[in-house]
Amino acid sequence: MEEPAGYRRFPDDFIFGAATASYQIEGATGEDGRGESIWDEFCRRPGRVAGGDNGDIACDHYHRYREDIAIMSELGVEAYRFSIAWPRIVPDGEGAVNGAGLDFYSRLVDSLLARGIRPFVTLFHWDLPLALQRRYGGFADRRCIDAYVRYVETVVSALGDRVRDWVTFNEPWVYSVLGHLLGIHAPGVRNPWKAFRVAHHQLVAHGRAVTRIREISPDARVGITLNLTPVHPVERRSGSGKGAGAGMSPGAGATARDRAAAEMADQSLNRFYLDAVFTGTYPERFRRRLGILRPPVMPGDMETIAVPIDFLGVNNYTRHRARFSWKNPPFFFDMDGAAVPEREFVGPKGEQYTAMGWEVYPQGLREILIRLKEEYNNPPVYITENGAAFTDELEPEPAQAARSTSRVVRDPLRIAYLEQYTAAVHQALQEGCDVRGYFVWSLLDNFEWAHGYSRRFGIVHVDYRTQERTVKESGRWYAALMAARKHQREHQPEHEPQRESAKSGRLGS
Repeated sequence: MEEPAGYRRFPDDFIFGAATASYQIEGATGEDGRGESIWDEFCRRPGRVAGGDNGDIACDHYHRYREDIAIMSELGVEAYRFSIAWPRIVPDGEGAVNGAGLDFYSRLVDSLLARGIRPFVTLFHWDLPLALQRRYGGFADRRCIDAYVRYVETVVSALGDRVRDWVTFNEPWVYSVLGHLLGIHAPGVRNPWKAFRVAHHQLVAHGRAVTRIREISPDARVGITLNLTPVHPVERRSGSGKGAGAGMSPGAGATARDRAAAEMADQSLNRFYLDAVFTGTYPERFRRRLGILRPPVMPGDMETIAVPIDFLGVNNYTRHRARFSWKNPPFFFDMDGAAVPEREFVGPKGEQYTAMGWEVYPQGLREILIRLKEEYNNPPVYITENGAAFTDELEPEPAQAARSTSRVVRDPLRIAYLEQYTAAVHQALQEGCDVRGYFVWSLLDNFEWAHGYSRRFGIVHVDYRTQERTVKESGRWYAALMAARKHQREHQPEHEPQRESAKSGRLGS
């Protein structure tokens, strides 16, 4: 068969999947007993979400999940990462369980398995029950940890006989910082003291959940997803202005202050979470820098956080470039370039960037994977999110336009992006990194948080007026990649041993 452009041979047990999140696609926010989430309330605040958008309908996946699963099956998607809406399961955050919510996800899982698609379930993707935010201040209070663990027990008890792969939290950095420091995500808090408590409590909740999931479902594979992003200092003395792009290593022309700024940014974005999960410690220099903002660590917390996991989920889209700055406060930063500790982020350096303003930097994904191999004992990794938003236009299909309404979405920039990033994953595999799979973000165009519906990440276009789905050319490219993989397995077997299951060597301190 004809292989897609840029095709590379991946290990036979490597999986290709697609990813979504509950609030971004489900809709039906007021149906079948679902409680309100912090995002429902946040979207009602004037000026907080572009266009005044909300997730009330989104992609209407709650009613159209069978159609979406059929699309995945048609494309050849091998695994589907989705999240559970906590307020759909426990509307008040704790207490009575909503059976209709559990039934929806049970039907979703059964439909996936009937199509031969492996479910990867994320237990928390930012849609905290509003009741817990109002009652406790959410994860700023340790009582929210107990509520989360009880919710996890409910979900795993109901689905654990069919779901083996669990992600405890999605991007705890984003939830802590964008939601509780910068206030640009729900719940819209701007309090550095709370932000660091939220970060720590999510990690404690993660560790407790790992233990309970295994007690309920001994064959479960459990991990956490972190957004890991390389941070490079600005090359102020590169001369040509091209820096690393001119054959130099990233940051080769940076000043000592810029290097120190980038290192501190890396500790706050990456090492704070990696060290905690894999070594049971927080970076000492960063802890000292936090001063009175340090979260209260109770006896046993770090041991709980570092309970061994079966895999690490990695979300990666771009890189950051940082430089020293006197004008910014000593806090975190965000992906769009807000404040960082005594430093500031610089806009995209190269000519290629996405509709989010993020630089296309595929070698950054390889850098992260190599770092995990060299510094954290080469954990089994799934790329749980990678993709790009571009301005896509729905066009008539020339051959069909005269006789039907068949249309096509041409998105060559997204195809180029996916080619480059999957190539980076392949290169990391060749260098010995233990990468087990890749999930494109996203299956569908969807509600992109504070950007509303103004940014499209999907390999399937969604017309939000009609809910019509149209597979984009990037979706066809991804389907060809997966078809070539299937052909590879069936007709071109190589005599290579299957990699050991992550189960055989759990990761942690």
